[in-house]
Amino acid sequence: MQFIVATDGSEQSERALEYALDLAATTDAAVAVVYAVDPAVREYAADAPVASFADAENHLVIEDEGDAEARGEYVLGRAREYARERGLDVETELLYGDPVESVTELASRRDADAIFVGHRGMTPQYEGLVGSVAAGLVERATVPVTVVR
Repeated sequence: MQFIVATDGSEQSERALEYALDLAATTDAAVAVVYAVDPAVREYAADAPVASFADAENHLVIEDEGDAEARGEYVLGRAREYARERGLDVETELLYGDPVESVTELASRRDADAIFVGHRGMTPQYEGLVGSVAAGLVERATVPVTVVR
């Protein structure tokens, strides 16, 4: 069996990893933990909600790809260490582009049996503007997706 865990370093994605590792330990599944480098939008620069896409440019911080890669490597390193502490080895991989597209394409290429993802990512405001990665994975994936709260 092959499990894919999509992470962004959020508390919910850490719980998704924990859940996937618990299942992997009982099913002898291989686990790949992935982080999608999608530096276009990271977080709000202000507390006020964005009213429209035109208003968004006044409230969003744009991140460069190098910073996004560095953050991804950090998050994946933490995931590897967490798995090792539990006596498990995981493969890690940086993906590039839209998280929904890159994770579902990887799942298809690897003939994965399941995808695990946290319910909410690092920035709920960003999800409110562009949509939830978890919801996108549920809609697009051709394998079961477990969304962990």
